This record gives sequence, C-alpha cells and structure tokens, in this order.
Amino acid sequence: MAKVELKQPIVEEISNYIKDAQSVVLVDYRGLTVEQDTRLRKQMREAGITYKVYKNTMMNFAFKGTDCEALTQYLEGPSAVAISATDATAPARVLGKFAKEANKLEIKGGIVEGVAYDAKGIADIANIPSREELLSKLLGSLQSPITNFARVMNQLAEKGGASDAAPAAEEVAEAPAETAEAPAEEAAETSAE
Repeated sequence: MAKVELKQPIVEEISNYIKDAQSVVLVDYRGLTVEQDTRLRKQMREAGITYKVYKNTMMNFAFKGTDCEALTQYLEGPSAVAISATDATAPARVLGKFAKEANKLEIKGGIVEGVAYDAKGIADIANIPSREELLSKLLGSLQSPITNFARVMNQLAEKGGASDAAPAAEEVAEAPAETAEAPAEEAAETSAE
C-alpha cells in the first residue's frame, strides 16, 4: 500500500470529528507525565470530549476548507486536539482547568462555534460556566422570589395575620355586589313608571 492510502483514513477520521464540532482546541502536551496525561484523558471522556494526538500534517489536510483552517498556524511541535460536538465551551473549560494543575500543558488556540481564538481567547472562554451551571443559576433566580413570597405567606398564616386579612377581603368582595344591585333596582323602578 502507498503512504497516501494509509494516511487517507486518518484524515477522514479527523474530518468526521470536526465536521459537526462546536469546539476544537489545539494543545501542546509536551512535558506531561503519563499520570497527568491519563487524568486529562479521563476528564475529557467524562465531559464527552474527543481528545486525540495526530500528526500535524494529517490535521493540516483535514482542516483545509473548514472553519478549522485558521488553526493551521498553530500546527507546530507536538499537537493534540480536543473536539466537542455538544458543548461549545467544554474543551476550553476542561483544558484550562487542567492547565492550572499541570503547567506544562499549553493551549495553542481553538475554534468555538466557527470563530477562531488564540490561547488568550480560549482561556477567556474557559472561564464561562457550563450550560448546566447557567441554567441552574437562572432557575435559582426565578425560584427565589416565589420562595420568598411563599415564606412570607406562611409566616402570616402562622401568626394569624391571614385570619385578620380574610374578613377584610370578604367585605371588599361584598361591597361591589351591593352597588351593582342598587343600579339594577333603580333601573327596574324607572322602567315601571
């Protein structure tokens, strides 16, 4: 077999991964210990991220004609690629957190939802909370006023404040009914005359 025939499946594999990817991040993994690399790969798997080491020439061929073509400038030295098809910030978040623990890991750059970022841009994206965290914060802020209202109503009911408020509400409800009956009686008297 020719070398081209051996390389083509690898290029196609990379192309398939990046085709529907929301996020692609390149890193330089030089200097990581085996234990650190194993932990990083485990964290990536748990987050649903594909993390692989490919030759730069293979990635270069796969990136041509795609959004990832902007990443070809970072294809120098050993490169690993982290790809997520579901969460746009997950690769940057996991790699950014891990790079704080293992200072040998260097983020080179990446593509997030079709926009190219350098290492600083990816570091900024790494600080964005996950979708689940944002949704839980939103839900918490929506529930807070309702919870506070329910707590106040419960305290009023326990203190007997609700029983004092109930007769007043009944008086207000009866008052409009009496005024509505009076004009109806006057109208009946006027038509009878």
